[in-house]
Amino acid sequence: MNILVLASTIGSYNSLRPETEIYVSLAKHGYNITIMTNTDGGYQSRFLEHNIEVIDTYFNKKIDFKIIKKIRKTIKEKNIDIVYATNSKSISNATLACTFIDVKLITYRGTTGGLYRRDPSAYLNALSPSVDGIICVSQAVNNHVTKQTWPCNKKITTIYKGHKLEWYNQNKIDLKEFNTSEDNFNIAFVANVRPHKGLTHVLEAAKKLAHIKDIHFILIGEKISCEPYLSLINNSEMKERIHVTGFRNDAPDIISACDILVHASTRKEGLPRVILEAFASNTPVIASNIEGSMEIIDNGVNGFITPVKDYEALAKKIEKLYNELETLKTLSNNAKDTIKNKMGHDTTVKKYFEYFESLF
Repeated sequence: MNILVLASTIGSYNSLRPETEIYVSLAKHGYNITIMTNTDGGYQSRFLEHNIEVIDTYFNKKIDFKIIKKIRKTIKEKNIDIVYATNSKSISNATLACTFIDVKLITYRGTTGGLYRRDPSAYLNALSPSVDGIICVSQAVNNHVTKQTWPCNKKITTIYKGHKLEWYNQNKIDLKEFNTSEDNFNIAFVANVRPHKGLTHVLEAAKKLAHIKDIHFILIGEKISCEPYLSLINNSEMKERIHVTGFRNDAPDIISACDILVHASTRKEGLPRVILEAFASNTPVIASNIEGSMEIIDNGVNGFITPVKDYEALAKKIEKLYNELETLKTLSNNAKDTIKNKMGHDTTVKKYFEYFESLF
C-alpha cells in the first residue's frame, strides 16, 4: 500500500515522536510511505533511515495552488492509495488536490470543537466531499466530529496517539537547576499558556499549600512570566517555591523528575499529550474534568480528577498525595500500566493498519 502523508514536523523531537513514529512503524511493516513536510525538522534522519521519502513542503496557506499541484503530481507519480492529511492547512489543500482523483483521503482531528457545519471553512476540512475518513485522537473528538458530519458517509474512527515507556526516563533532569531538589515534593505544570490552560487556578491552589514548606511548583512553557501570572506569582506566599523555566525541549525529563503533574484546563481538549508523557514517565496526574483527560485518567486509579476551576479541590488532592506516599506510588505504577495496556504505541500502529486496510 502506498501512503502519502501531509504533515508539519516543526517542533521538538519529544513532541513530534508520538506522531512521527507511527509513520516509521508503518514503513517497517511494509507500507510505502512518502511524507510531504518541512525538511529542516529534527526527524528527517529517522525518516530516511527507514526509507521514507521526504518531499520538502511547508503548509503555510489554507489554499496554495503550487502545493495542490504538487500533491496531485505526487499522487499520480507514486500511485498513491491513501492521502493522510494531519493539520488544518494540509487538509484544506488536500481536499482540493484529491478532487476527481481515485485516492482515499483521510484526515486527522485532534481537538473537540472548531468544526461546525454552519462554518463554510469546514467544507475545506472534514465536511469536504473529498474526505473519505477521519481519524480522531479521542472518543470525545469522535463524538463531536460524528455529530457535525452526520449523515455524510465518512469512515470515522478513534485511535489514541500512543507512547512507549522507553522513550522516557532516560535523562531525568537534576532539579537543582530550578532551585529545588528530589528531596522536596515537586509539582510540574506544562503548557503554552493561554487563559483556558488554567494556570491561574494552579497558582491559587499553590497559595493553599504555602504551609507545607517542601512543596515546590515547576512551571514549564511560554508566556508564564507575563501578566496576569507574573503578579500572581510575585504576590504569592509561595513565590520562592514557584520556579518558571520558560519553554523547554526537555519537558518530559523535567516531568519524570517531579512527583506529580497538574493539568488544569478549563475547556475541552482532544487528548492532552502532556498527561501521556507524564504517565510514561511514571508521574501521576491531577487533572480537571474535561472530556479528553477523563478518557485517560481513571479517578483514584492512575490519577485524580477535580472539577474545572476548583483550585481548592486541586490543592486538597495535591496535599493528599503529599501525605499518602503509598497512594502516590500506586498511582505511579498504574499510570505506567496505562501506557503499556491502553495508550501504547504498538496498539496505535495496529489500529492504523486495521483502519487503512478497511478502506478497501
